Amino acid sequence: MAKTSPRIISVANQKGGVGKTTTTINLGASLAAKGLRVAIIDLDPQGNASTGLGIEHTDRKKTTYDLLLNELPLSEVLRETAVPGLLISPANADLSSADLEMVSTARRIFLMSDALNASETSALNLDYILIDCPPSLNLLTLNAMVASDSVLVPLQAEFFALEGLSQLMLSVREIRETANSKLRLEGVVLTMYDRRNNLCHQVELDVRENLRDLVFKTMIPRNVRLSEAPSYGLPVINYDPTSLGAVAYKSLATEMRSRHSLQDGA
Repeated sequence: MAKTSPRIISVANQKGGVGKTTTTINLGASLAAKGLRVAIIDLDPQGNASTGLGIEHTDRKKTTYDLLLNELPLSEVLRETAVPGLLISPANADLSSADLEMVSTARRIFLMSDALNASETSALNLDYILIDCPPSLNLLTLNAMVASDSVLVPLQAEFFALEGLSQLMLSVREIRETANSKLRLEGVVLTMYDRRNNLCHQVELDVRENLRDLVFKTMIPRNVRLSEAPSYGLPVINYDPTSLGAVAYKSLATEMRSRHSLQDGA
């Protein structure tokens, strides 16, 4: 079956510091390395995904804010990155006020959906759109979920991991019932995993027992190279392709593609 539209995945967790942006960047780069065409939508006012892909603050003239609130087409906002096949809609601090500006808009939770489903988007021939959500369940994150096919949840292997996940899953269920019936949970990927740490191992067991097949087999390790790569404006698979972090994200991309092939009946 010919591909008619990109698969849209929100990368979300209302808890900060769980590897959300790291996952968005490196999963996107790993998918692009497979010959796929991938766009990242930086929806976080901090703009870390943009920085991590080498887009300087002074070079963000057209941003995700314009995509949402100034109705610029995605083709005008997207920027090439140093990674072939990987594009980004950059973000800056303008998004900080977007929540307040959206409140008075009739279609306030559908702005991202409208932008990504515009007729011009199909001409971009994208295979995937990954949305890097802010670390909160605010109006920006709701917009991302309403526009998405699924939600990927990076989950740090720590004591309160499952506690925060329940609220996110409740939000996914509510959006499915009210605004986007196709939305599902893409899965959970454990991040910052340290095999030497007994707590990490216990969290993994708990998460897998509760969520079973929703949890990816691939786990992202704690890795210095993953932390270093953004300061060079590169995904880790380009910064240090043989590092444990790079190998893990390439494995995650392979596992995700395999799941999608099964779902699509390929």
